Parts: sequence; structure tokens; C-alpha cells
Amino acid sequence: MFRALRVRNYRRYASANLLSLTGTWMQRIGQDWLVLQLSDDNGVALGLITALQFGPSLLLSMYGGVLADRYSKRRILLASQAAMGLLSLVLGILVVTDAVQLWHVFVLAGALGSVSAVDAPVRQAFVSEMVGPALLTNAVSLNSTIFNGARLIGPALAGLLIGAASGDTAPAFFLNAASFAFTIYALAGMRTDELQPSPPVARGKGQLRAGLAYTWAHPDLVLAMGLAFVVGTFGFNYQVTIALMARETFDLGAEAFGLLSTAFAVGSLSGALLSTRRSVRPRQRFLVGSAVLFGTMTVVAGLMPSYLTFALLLVPTGAAALVFSVANNSFVQLGVEPQMRGRVMALYFMCFMGGTPVGAPLVGWISEHLGAPWGLILGGGVCVVAGLGAAALLARRRSVRVELGRRPLQARLVIGPQRPAVPPPQVRAVAEKAAEQAPGQQSV
Repeated sequence: MFRALRVRNYRRYASANLLSLTGTWMQRIGQDWLVLQLSDDNGVALGLITALQFGPSLLLSMYGGVLADRYSKRRILLASQAAMGLLSLVLGILVVTDAVQLWHVFVLAGALGSVSAVDAPVRQAFVSEMVGPALLTNAVSLNSTIFNGARLIGPALAGLLIGAASGDTAPAFFLNAASFAFTIYALAGMRTDELQPSPPVARGKGQLRAGLAYTWAHPDLVLAMGLAFVVGTFGFNYQVTIALMARETFDLGAEAFGLLSTAFAVGSLSGALLSTRRSVRPRQRFLVGSAVLFGTMTVVAGLMPSYLTFALLLVPTGAAALVFSVANNSFVQLGVEPQMRGRVMALYFMCFMGGTPVGAPLVGWISEHLGAPWGLILGGGVCVVAGLGAAALLARRRSVRVELGRRPLQARLVIGPQRPAVPPPQVRAVAEKAAEQAPGQQSV
């Protein structure tokens, strides 16, 4: 389960990342609560702040992927982590001096989202350099475990701090700013001779288009990214829906909000731990099934009548979310060439996070006008429909038929697309050689 931690560089990075991500989750809870305070519980404002945080990924993620394929990923991460720490510090100072206004939070969230848009694909591609392809699946799962372990601690700690400070969110921002120092220290102290960097891509024109063309030429990657877009846009909006459920539906405070986020994190951590045992690339049908399961659990969560039942159902819902997320991430990373990994992962994050600027305000609007449960019910329903559509597409691709050849008594059984792909050169060579040796034999 923890075999990737045997690698020294990854072990140092993972330990520091746990502390840094705990601070990041504290910042998210504090930021959402601050927006609710400044906007008089406006659901659209809460959705907008989420959109500003993830929206820049639509414009900047691909450039981050190009940088990851072209330059030292470790050095890029050193700069991006320092920038994010500085932005958190500025927000904390504005809050503690009572100078903060809603537009300040919007601007800083947009700036943080811009840096994160570059940081995310570089960080994902850097994992393979630390552990190599043999341990990549385990390392991706451990990253998700760390992410959700931080989610387990951070929201609860933020809720307690905000409650103890009578609603003051500044401590959450200051602690997050300090937490980036641990990741910077771990990156600076790595043994660079033990890293396994991919050959750098030379500077040139058309590298963004090359990444898009490469992805489009692989239907399996297109399917994974399509699912990531739909689930990320309509399903992964719990930072909006949980806050509104706590404050509007159940009429509770910051402590209850933090505990609901913690319940979701308990499930997410469980799902991530389950995923660490996987050592091979997931199958497409597993991605589809996990997307449908997550959507179904989200719909059921929206139907829960009380705070306790909602909190309890967030646990399996969080597990389903992470099983899908880890499987999709591993599926994409293990299906690309090393020289293209940065750009493909950037496109993946554009799909996974790029729909949030639309999905989060939409879910916030639905929750505000129809009630917070409907944000969950409708969002989960869209995920179910998308998963079933992907399942139908896979079933069509794997249709079975018999094709007759030009020669008498020659036929072949085909399981796959209606227009079969051209076989690889090695397969064609073997087939042609066999035909020359036995020209009169029947072919099946």
C-alpha cells in the first residue's frame, strides 16, 4: 500500500505535502466562510469565488503543461509554491486589519487560481520523475490519500479556529501561508541525481496543438477526459453545496460546516486508500462504473432529511468520488508517452477543473433558488446520465460482427469499432508473413 514511500525524494515531498495541503484546506474553508460573511449568505457569490479559483485553468493549464515538458519541474514548483504562500499571507493581513472587502477576496482567489493552474500539471507530471513508471499508480493513489488526509484535518481545524476566534478567518490564512514553507524545503533538499526526468522538449511552435492532436488520436484518453469534464463541472462542487447545506438547510455554524467537510474527507480518504492497492492501469468500464456510482450517491445525499443522515452519507459519497478521481488520473498518466505527459495532464486538469467556472455558480444559483439539496440532486443526475452515455458508447465500440474477405472461405470475427483501426506495423508484418507461408488456408 505504501511502497512508493521507499523512494527518498517522494517520501520527503509527500510528508511536506501533507502539511501544505492541510493549510490549503484551511484556506478554502476560511475563504468560503469569509465570502458568506461579506455577501450575506449569497450562494451565487460563493459559486463565483470557486469559479475564480478554478477558472484560470481554462487559459493557463496548457501553458503549465508546456513548461513542464520543457523546463525543470522542480524549479517551477519552487516558484509556484512561494507565490501561493504569498497570496495567502496577503489575504490574512487584509482580514486581520479589517480592511478586507469582497472584491479583495475575488481578486486574490483569481490570482491563486492562476498560479494553481500552472502548478497543477507540473506537480502531477513531477510524480513520475520521483518514483518512475513502476510505482506511478501507487504514488498517484498515495497523493490522493495525502490530499484527503489533509481534507480530513484541515476543514475541522479551520472550523474550530474560526469558531474560537468568533468568526475571524485570519488564522486559517496565516497558517496556510506558513505551510508552503515545508514543501519549498522538501523540493530544495531533493537529491536531483535520483530523479528520472523525461527528455526536455525543445522550444518550438505548435506544441500546444501537438498535445491536443495527441490526445484526440487516442479515444481512450478522450473518453476519460469527457467523464472528467462532466463530473468535475456538475459533481465536484461540494465546497459550495456543503456550505449551503450547513448554513441554509440545517441553519448551523462554521463548526458544523467543518465537520461536514471532514465527513466527506473520511470517505475520500477511504477511497484513496482502497486505490493504493491497484498496480495496473484501470479499465475504461471501471471509470464509467465509478462515475455512475458517484453520481448516484450524490443524488441520494441530496435527499437526506437531517444533518446526521446527510453527514453519514457524505462518507460513502466521498469514497466514490476519490475512487473515480484516482482511477481517471492513473488511467491518463499511464496511457501517455513521457514527453507528452505534461501537456496531456494539463489538458486533463482543464477538463476536470475547467468546467468549475460554469458549474459552481450554476449549482450555487440552483441551491439559492430551489434549495441547497437540489444542487446535489441535479448535479449528481447529470453525472449518472453522462456515465450511462459513456457505457453505451463503449458497448457500441465493442460490437461483435463477422466480416467476409475477398477470398472464398475467408472470414474474421471482429470485436471493436465498426471501422477497425489499422493494426500496428509489427502485427501487419507477422500477418503478411503468415499469409505468404500458407496462402491456401482458411482465415478466421
